[in-house]
Amino acid sequence: MAATAALLAILVLAGTATHSEAASSSATGEKTTHIKLYWHDVVSGPSPTVVQVAQAATTNASKTGFGGVVVIDDPLTEGPALNSSRLLGRAQGTYISAGKDDVSLFMSMNFVFTAGRYNGSTVAIMGRNAVFSAVREMAVVGGTGVFRWARGYAQARTHTFDLKTGDATVEYNVFIKH
Repeated sequence: MAATAALLAILVLAGTATHSEAASSSATGEKTTHIKLYWHDVVSGPSPTVVQVAQAATTNASKTGFGGVVVIDDPLTEGPALNSSRLLGRAQGTYISAGKDDVSLFMSMNFVFTAGRYNGSTVAIMGRNAVFSAVREMAVVGGTGVFRWARGYAQARTHTFDLKTGDATVEYNVFIKH
């Protein structure tokens, strides 16, 4: 009987401890935000948003473009159509062709929001982008404004890719704890 009472007391205390940990987590005011948007890498035309700024001596001979360094200032839109979707901001940063044997990029960019509820805030994204994979995941490593102290992940899915021009539209689903 005493053993049963002791076990019951332990279970009650364990349940109380778990409950207070959950309460303290929610007491921090931390939120999780999901943002879906479209990233437009425009290589062609009179006003490209992608510029190659460096390359290795062997980059042009490489089947993967290994060693190429690109700077971007890509539009971020609400929908997949660049010219008719609402502009939410810009993706500003770099990507480097980092895969010698497969086409993969090292990406380091900020999603800079210039419209909508996140206007004035940024989200920093960094990681490997294996461009021929159906879904690629990169880390959210920081942010500013509404997204100060941000962490999380971004999933990229190619929406369209034009083989003739090199232009690409990529759907990003960004999950941010802040």
